[in-house]
Amino acid sequence: MRYDNIVEFEVTGDYGLFSDPIMRVGGEKCSYQIPTYEALKGIMASIYWKPTIIWYIDAVRVMNQIRTEVKGIRPIKYQPDKKKKPNDLAYYTYLKNCRYQVIAHFEWNLNRPELEQDRNEEKHYEIAKRMIDKGGRRDIFLGTRECQGYVEPCVFGVGEGFYDNLPQLSFGLMYHGITYADEAYSEETKGKMTAAFWHPTMKNGIICFPRPEECPMHKNVGEIKAKRFGPGENNFIGLKEFGEVN
Repeated sequence: MRYDNIVEFEVTGDYGLFSDPIMRVGGEKCSYQIPTYEALKGIMASIYWKPTIIWYIDAVRVMNQIRTEVKGIRPIKYQPDKKKKPNDLAYYTYLKNCRYQVIAHFEWNLNRPELEQDRNEEKHYEIAKRMIDKGGRRDIFLGTRECQGYVEPCVFGVGEGFYDNLPQLSFGLMYHGITYADEAYSEETKGKMTAAFWHPTMKNGIICFPRPEECPMHKNVGEIKAKRFGPGENNFIGLKEFGEVN
């Protein structure tokens, strides 16, 4: 399906670390070979996010050769230590020289009826494109905080990619992302955090993502309460309180 509010951008960075959150609780970290849906959605949220909309990543194009680099890291020690050493020792495996083209679109978040008056597609679309031109509203990261990224507009599919002539490459079972309660898509996901898993396949350098509800495997990882935005909720300040409305 072709959407009218599609945005395209290229994200680059010296390093990236995309992994299953379960594997990030201390110890060593090892990146997937490709970015996860959740990581790219996070980049899109750093470019432009409003609770009125939900960003969906349609596809990513891997432009550079997949390469890794192992680094010795001193992460914070989570377990008590009699010697009171605040740091531990670990090896992190990063992706190196990352460059990806991304195509995405947004849809209305129907879980937020209190923001129905903000459903102006042209407004959000034009702001999103402006933010891509400016490199994003907030800092861009490729998976983790130490992997700084940079965003600029592009035309998806234009330019030479390293895997353009590779017919197919599969990556096995992989973490897709987490659906939070405020973006629930079914009765089973309301009031819960739901992790999704899938089997990605790259064709000629392009990986097409399924929607979270279309992933073949789902796992409930906990209960969570959806936030509400409106007068008197979550310290929401309306225009009248700002003095912008008489």
